[in-house]
Amino acid sequence: MQTLKAALVAATALVALVVSIGPGTAADNNRVALTISIDCAIGPAAASYVKDGLAKAAERHAEVVILRLNTPGGLSSSMREIITDVLASPVPVIGYVAPSGAHAASAGTYILYATHLAAMAPGTNIGAATPVQIGGPLPGLPGGTPDKDGKDKDGGNPSGTKDAMTAKVTNDAVAFIRSLAELRGRNAEWAEKAVRDAATLSTNAALQAHVIEFTAHDPADLLRQVDGRTVELAGGKTQRLATRDAAIEAIDPSWLARALAVITDPNIAFVLLMVGIYGLIFEFMSPGAVAPGVVGTICLLLGLYALNMLPINYAGFALMLVGIALLAIEAFNPTVVIGLGGIVAFVLGAAMLFRIEAPGYALSWPVIGIVAAMFAGLILVVLGALRRARNGPLRTGAQAMRGLSAEVLDWSETSGHVFTNGERWQARGTETFKAGETVEVANINDLTLVVRRAPASAGEGGTA
Repeated sequence: MQTLKAALVAATALVALVVSIGPGTAADNNRVALTISIDCAIGPAAASYVKDGLAKAAERHAEVVILRLNTPGGLSSSMREIITDVLASPVPVIGYVAPSGAHAASAGTYILYATHLAAMAPGTNIGAATPVQIGGPLPGLPGGTPDKDGKDKDGGNPSGTKDAMTAKVTNDAVAFIRSLAELRGRNAEWAEKAVRDAATLSTNAALQAHVIEFTAHDPADLLRQVDGRTVELAGGKTQRLATRDAAIEAIDPSWLARALAVITDPNIAFVLLMVGIYGLIFEFMSPGAVAPGVVGTICLLLGLYALNMLPINYAGFALMLVGIALLAIEAFNPTVVIGLGGIVAFVLGAAMLFRIEAPGYALSWPVIGIVAAMFAGLILVVLGALRRARNGPLRTGAQAMRGLSAEVLDWSETSGHVFTNGERWQARGTETFKAGETVEVANINDLTLVVRRAPASAGEGGTA
């Protein structure tokens, strides 16, 4: 009995111990680090992917999120969306430029500065964060090089004089990246240099300049190094990271994000828009075909949705529509001049369609050329059909009736009825014919055909 009581007491103590330490052990074993990978230009698809990934990390109470970057840059609007989501994330975000050979240029530099901790793999680089809208020579200024006094050698304006919009965009970008650097305690001076002078840094240089906190060969190495670090989250809340034994899981983009990545490519959006517009034109030309109208409507809506997500120039878009309208008029009423004007308006509008030339978001000139060539081909086909119609035999009127074969339906002396060209006609002639006999139309007088006996070699068809 004493032995049984002792066994029961021991079992109870063991159960209590398991209950007390079980949740903690389970929590330790369930620590997870989720990975979001951006291997493309920063755009609406990347912003949607990061937003969904951070939301999933918050739902799963992940220990950290590794935001792996390998991007040439992209749209500033999408970059700001990603930064806003990172700053508001309840889960610490570690920016990681990887793998070796990758880079986080332009918009990628801003995003890296926004993350709670920043790291780079060996053989990577960051920087060149100058806004792309200010690239190239400044409008209204001479092309001479400035001398030591800041004036052009050819006596032009001082080099410090800048276009107001250029200065506005640059200063806004500088203030933004400096605020991110101050928030995360990183090198704000180099951040400003990256914007104003397009400066870049290698991995070791970035570490020495306090632009990043770590260099890591892989995500596992990165998690070992950040273990025990304390980061500040949104609202001033701090969190001590426990990532040494965390499991690494990748978050794949949803089908919607993948579809968005395809249609928001400017070239794809451009092609969708063209297919949609001409699908509707062909449907109006041949009502009841159905397929051109259905496909055209779907493509047009997808193209307009993509354009709504991208920064477009509405003047260029209007020119494209004018060009398409002129080409449609040319198809119905060939004049050559209208068609050529439509091609010129279309090409100019396509060249002006997008306001910026961000990496990965430039409209390809070969695509514009191919579409313009297709339009030119359409005009040539229309003109060829017009020439054949003008040079061919007449198909309507009195002249088109001469020479046609006709079948006699009934005949009395010098008049009767004949059947030709799918119609029953009143006819007269100088000869007598029998029903069923084949005759030839010699002329037409009002609504009466003048017929004669058909030559032995005569066949169907008319002559001019």
